[in-house]
Amino acid sequence: MNEGFYLASCRTNSPKSDISFLDEQTARSAEQFHRSFPQYTPTPLVTLDHLAKLFGVEKIYVKDESKRFDLNAFKVLGGSFAIGRYIAQRLGKNIDQLSFAAMTSPEVRAQLGELTFVTATDGNHGRGVAWTANKLGQKSVVYMPRGSAPERLQNIRALGSDASITDLVYDDTVRLARKRAEEPNCVLVQDTSWDGYTEVPSWILQGYLTMGQEIVHALKESGQPMPTHLFLQAGVGSMPAAMTGYFANLCGQQKPIITIVEPNRADCIFRTAKAADGKLHFVTEEMRTIMAGLACGEPCPIAWEVIRDYADFCLSIPDYAAARGIRILANPMEGDGRIISGESGASAFGGMSVILSDPQLCALKEQLHIDEHSRLLFISTEGATDRENWQHIVWDGKYPSC
Repeated sequence: MNEGFYLASCRTNSPKSDISFLDEQTARSAEQFHRSFPQYTPTPLVTLDHLAKLFGVEKIYVKDESKRFDLNAFKVLGGSFAIGRYIAQRLGKNIDQLSFAAMTSPEVRAQLGELTFVTATDGNHGRGVAWTANKLGQKSVVYMPRGSAPERLQNIRALGSDASITDLVYDDTVRLARKRAEEPNCVLVQDTSWDGYTEVPSWILQGYLTMGQEIVHALKESGQPMPTHLFLQAGVGSMPAAMTGYFANLCGQQKPIITIVEPNRADCIFRTAKAADGKLHFVTEEMRTIMAGLACGEPCPIAWEVIRDYADFCLSIPDYAAARGIRILANPMEGDGRIISGESGASAFGGMSVILSDPQLCALKEQLHIDEHSRLLFISTEGATDRENWQHIVWDGKYPSC
């Protein structure tokens, strides 16, 4: 049962990278921007006290992003904030001066003209970009890698987007989007960076800080202590980098122990951390994993710098761990809240559920410094965005643990 769990340290002796762009002031700006949307409500922070007792830890918190803007995933936070910052820049304004109402006003639309926002996605990021473009009365073009779920494609098309599934892997789909965005009046909104393209990806990271703000607010309002451990799943690494930078800025020396979690077949950040040679390491083989939202072979460089310098561990896990996470969250212990989580959303939680319950993985638990005083925080980044597969996992026991 314990095959496929691999841990690497992120710690280096190099000078720390600048994470001031992920500070609390920026987080407040992102939160204020998102609060201006009529659809905004904070997503729940669920406390699983009975499960925590079973697993021998003090607390388990799960942030449920399936409730985000009725889009079933967190990604819209990054795409919408990046688009907001782009529009603010075009208008010569500060993002704090730009609300949803202002962006949708006739005056602003006349100033902007007709724009097309272009992106590549496994589903959730593209849906967020398409949703934002739709709300602003603009166009979007969304490319998806081969093997993407038809349900995810239809969800994006329902928002008026010119969306299609390509015959390319994710990273080549990104290159296709880059080429399409070279056309007039097109704007690339991609959640990974490369030489010459760092501004928009950094804005996307900043948009995710709203989740950090909401987590801290919820803990304070309920009188709950801050987490000692934070587990964050990664594709290209943007979301975990944002949360890592936010909590490093907020907590300083009291920062939680942060672990980045990836699928065995798409663990580019784990491979980069393990190599420890200062180079980015790509996954070049076929990335066949149920965690479709994490099936990215090339780390985002600006995200990796934050993870390298401020996270603590990288963990590579097998597919069955994510499936186990889905089943546990969907069928909680009596008295705990139920969470509908997808394959990527439940991945970090599922991986830790195996480590905390399998005696053969005690060494990993000790390396992660988990004991009866530990308070573990997870982010369920998506709901059941591929409901057919979710049902097979929950109802039929697909991808069993043993």
